Amino acid sequence: MAKHFKTPKHQTGKLITTKTPYGTTSDMVVTDEEILAKTKVKDGWVLAKDDQGYYITAHGNVDSGLSDPFRYCDTFREKNMSEFNFGVKDE
Repeated sequence: MAKHFKTPKHQTGKLITTKTPYGTTSDMVVTDEEILAKTKVKDGWVLAKDDQGYYITAHGNVDSGLSDPFRYCDTFREKNMSEFNFGVKDE
């Protein structure tokens, strides 16, 4: 018999203001030229912002209908922001 794994659900008291808690949508992609001037986003990658702050994700993850590991996984999120040394801070 297979084990039943309980998937993480929405945390009580945590407000989600985006369309989806795990995926990246086009309205989350940063288009502000002032912010983009501080970054060095490579081709095929985009800078996005959600309730937790800024993160970098592959362009193919935007509006894909799938969850985006670069958004929901803290390990990916921290590694990408520190590896590329982006000068964007949450305000």
